[in-house]
Amino acid sequence: MSNTALMPIPGLTDPVPVPRDITPRDDGRIDLMGLPKARITELFTQAGLDAKQAKLRAKQVYHWLYHRGATEFEAMTDIAKTMRPWLAERFVIGRPEVVEAQHSTDGTRKWLLRTADKHDYEMVFIPDADRGTLCVSSQVGCTLNCRFCHTGTMRLVRNLTPGEIVGQVMLARDALGEWPKGRMDFTGDLGTDEGDEAEYTSDGRLLTNIVMMGMGEPLYNFDNVRDALKLVMDGDGLALSKRRITLSTSGVVPMMERCGEEIGVNLAVSLHAVTKDIRDEIVPINKKFGIEELLAACAAYPGASNARRITFEYVMLKDKNDSDADAHELVRLIRHYKLPAKVNLIPFNPWPGAPYECSDPERIRQFSNIIFEAGISAPVRTPRGRDIDAACGQLKTAAEKKSRAELDRLYAEKEAALG
Repeated sequence: MSNTALMPIPGLTDPVPVPRDITPRDDGRIDLMGLPKARITELFTQAGLDAKQAKLRAKQVYHWLYHRGATEFEAMTDIAKTMRPWLAERFVIGRPEVVEAQHSTDGTRKWLLRTADKHDYEMVFIPDADRGTLCVSSQVGCTLNCRFCHTGTMRLVRNLTPGEIVGQVMLARDALGEWPKGRMDFTGDLGTDEGDEAEYTSDGRLLTNIVMMGMGEPLYNFDNVRDALKLVMDGDGLALSKRRITLSTSGVVPMMERCGEEIGVNLAVSLHAVTKDIRDEIVPINKKFGIEELLAACAAYPGASNARRITFEYVMLKDKNDSDADAHELVRLIRHYKLPAKVNLIPFNPWPGAPYECSDPERIRQFSNIIFEAGISAPVRTPRGRDIDAACGQLKTAAEKKSRAELDRLYAEKEAALG
């Protein structure tokens, strides 16, 4: 695959090639969001700065961009006033466009976002007493068609760029007011402009955790997800520990080892069934990568240990995957593969036209008890944000609401493509 994309520029007949790590813009300016320091240095050099100046300005801009949350070059007070317009003419610090922001009665927040090329996607923030978790999307739509998942009924439009992925984290921190006050100059010393307070407030954050569990399959957009999360984890950037980031996959086995080696975050696996027939039905990627192959890849996942357990996500579907026999088989599989694991039991979140019902509460409790009695943690997740369709499996943009007939047709098309 080429590492460039074509971007139309007003006034030019032919589109201009643009590297795929850059989010295209109609005005021709280069969006720095999602780019690492070395890449920003390279772009500044190409724009005409000498090597020393490019490196210095990149260091300053990177700090203001990711550590301070600046969205305008004019706010970068340790950069010469004559340099700021030069930067603004050639570059921009983007944020996703917010189409709609919703608040649930339980405190959950959901944003409908739009890309520069007018595609919609969603992100969700879930506050708890001891943490705040941002659920981040990796694709517009989804290439999978998990039968219980509303997002799975969407067509895959395209991968999100590193900037569009990191931009979700930046936007959440904007909304939560979590950027530090005061200013830091590029040497790392705290400085103030007249009237500013010399204050740095990075402690007590509301946004403490990130889960790559939004729209899309992260391992089908591996390079962009990896590059985005490296910025999130960079000590000079957003500085979030890899232990506070979890990537969820439906089971893209060939990419799991690379995920552990190149990203190193916690792994969650959408298991949802313990037999081939049932998992083939509700998680069709199982037809390509079966349960045994998936669990073997989990056992080999770099960094997995009792201190960093793999999370198995298991949606509770009435009379489909919720029997005592299913619970005992799940325990057997975890023990057989010697997996450091915990199981998150997820009550099914209904959506219009869904083909399943949620298991009864007593059935879920019994299922959980069987797993707990085997010495494996199996908490039941409390559904959050149901009133704004922000709960697990409910993310889907308003433009993609489908009739039952359309859903059946889309499922058939995707299943035929999977073979």
